[in-house]
Amino acid sequence: MPLPAPTLTPPFNIVRLSHVELRVTDLAWSRGYYVDTLGLQVTHEDADSIYLRAMEERGHHCMILRKSGEGSVGVLGFKVWSEEDLDRAEHWFRARGLPTAWISRPFMGRVLATRDPWGVPLEFYAAMDRLPPIHQQYKLYRGVKPLRIDHFNLFSANVDAAVAFYGEMGFRVTEYTADEDSGRIWAAWMHRKGGVHDIAFTNGTGPRLHHTAFWVPTPLNIIDLMDLMATSGYLDNIERGPGRHGISNAFFLYIRDRDGHRTEIYCSDYQTCDPDLEPIKWDLKDPQRQTLWGAPAPRSWFELGSAFDGAALVDSDLTAQPIIAP
Repeated sequence: MPLPAPTLTPPFNIVRLSHVELRVTDLAWSRGYYVDTLGLQVTHEDADSIYLRAMEERGHHCMILRKSGEGSVGVLGFKVWSEEDLDRAEHWFRARGLPTAWISRPFMGRVLATRDPWGVPLEFYAAMDRLPPIHQQYKLYRGVKPLRIDHFNLFSANVDAAVAFYGEMGFRVTEYTADEDSGRIWAAWMHRKGGVHDIAFTNGTGPRLHHTAFWVPTPLNIIDLMDLMATSGYLDNIERGPGRHGISNAFFLYIRDRDGHRTEIYCSDYQTCDPDLEPIKWDLKDPQRQTLWGAPAPRSWFELGSAFDGAALVDSDLTAQPIIAP
């Protein structure tokens, strides 16, 4: 199936991805992992939740850790350009028979809650509380020195349909993997902010969150984090890497927390803001697709993900698989 043409004048203007809410079973353990080890900054904390931001971010939070009986994902958040875009977004989702509600969220203005056609909980906002800049407070930098949230990656049972739906909202494809036998898209990377992706879709049982990614200064920060995790009780939380992706050209590391939530530590992809930029196509069997150096991903990377609250899982009918490490 060919890629749909990009929507260059979308019905409402999404600026970028913004935040994720992770439900976690042990808030103290999660604080030690995300704050003390990875280096995210606490902006609010109470008995049931921790709000976090990265070093370059001025918005109040990019991640919410919420205490729960089981690990899951509460919502994916996106910032829009204006309050008028929020109203246009509500109309657009309602016209497609999808649920909408105006909700109250701490540290945020008006928030539109909705779901995509597969049940992924989404929220959109125009205004979040602004905090003083801390990017030059170098005494605060620790762990992997996370600078900003970069993207979400989701397992999707039908990547073609996901690309079409999110494409209507103005997300543009930068790179994609084609299954030549079926003619279908196996994975796709889509952006709003001018990097390789704000959101990506990977074939598999879905919808599930595959990972949330944070941008860091250099590959050396990833090496430093590997040393730190390997010597401070987190060796088993390292899943894949470090390495360099073929797709996106980014240097990466994948780690998973106690509840199975996967984080990618990520840097050095490329600029994609030109509206006529042509997507890069990859063959599913190309060994450099996953890792430029040719190393395949482990089976867990293709099978394990975090469920979204209230979304029913569906198995993909596309059985094609890339090379998997033994």
